[in-house]
Amino acid sequence: MGSELGLADSKIGALDEYATHPMFNETERAALAYADAITGSDDDVSDELFARVAQYFDPDALVELTAAIAWENASSKFNRALRIGSQGLWKRADGEGAA
Repeated sequence: MGSELGLADSKIGALDEYATHPMFNETERAALAYADAITGSDDDVSDELFARVAQYFDPDALVELTAAIAWENASSKFNRALRIGSQGLWKRADGEGAA
């Protein structure tokens, strides 16, 4: 989806390094850290992280971001439980799936 919207494959490939990679700005870093905190089963969103994210997103956008993260997490859990593998919606230039 990201590559269809113009996101460079190199940026998608650098997601694991979002906290330090120069391709990501502070808004993206905050959103991705927020997604990591929501996604981690044993983690919670700290007050500090929530305040950081709220610096970049107004209340409506924060609700939308949270809903999108929650939806992706629910979809992932659903697909795993039913043994539904990757649909190959995004493939790296070298042909490896990364969905």
